[in-house]
Amino acid sequence: MIPQSPVVLAVSGASAQPLAQRALQLLLEDDQPVELITSRGAIGVWQAELGLRVPSEPDAQERFWRERCATSAGSLRCHRWNDQAAAIASGSFQTRGMVILPASMGTVGRIASGVALDLIERAADVHLKEGRPLVIAPRELPWNLVHLRNLTALAEAGARIAPPVPAWYHRPTTLEEMVDFLVIRVFDSLGLELGSLRRWDGPVRGSDAAAPHG
Repeated sequence: MIPQSPVVLAVSGASAQPLAQRALQLLLEDDQPVELITSRGAIGVWQAELGLRVPSEPDAQERFWRERCATSAGSLRCHRWNDQAAAIASGSFQTRGMVILPASMGTVGRIASGVALDLIERAADVHLKEGRPLVIAPRELPWNLVHLRNLTALAEAGARIAPPVPAWYHRPTTLEEMVDFLVIRVFDSLGLELGSLRRWDGPVRGSDAAAPHG
C-alpha cells in the first residue's frame, strides 16, 4: 500500500456523533489524509441531538469540519452521502483503511447483505472485496440476534468489529478523556496511534487490582 494513502472515515446515523468529530480532529492533527462521508442520517442526528446544521455540499462541509475541529493540518475531502461515483467507490483507489464511527445497525445490516444504497455502504463493500482494513464501531444497545448475526457475517468477511466500549483503567476525569480513549482504541485497529493515551502496562506495584480487558 502506497505511503500516505488516505483513511476513509464514515459517519452513519447513530448517536455518538462527538466520537466522529474527535476522530476527524485527531486524524487531521496527525497529518493524515482523510476521505470523509457523513450520511444523510448522520446529518439528521447532528441536527436533532446537538442543534447543528452540517452542510451536505462537499466544499461547504469541509469548511464546516475545519472550523469545528479548529485545525488546518492534514488533508480533508468530503463526499456527498450518495455519491457512488466518488473515487473511494472504486477498488482501484488506494486507501489505508476505512472506519465507520459510529455505525448504525441499519448500515451494518446492509453491508452484511451486500447492499449498497449510499457511499458508506459502497466504500465498505470495496474494502471487503479488496481485503483492506474495515473497522466497524457499532453504537447500539442491546444487540439482538439479527445484529449479532450481521456483525458475525462482517467479521467472517474480514471486518474488525470495535464497539466503543468505555474503560476506567486510564483513570479518566473528564468526558473528553473518555471520548479520546474510545476513539484512540478504535483507530488502534488501523495501526494508527492518535493523540495521547495512558495505556495499560500492568498493575501498579503493590496493587491487587486485576488486569483490564481491552
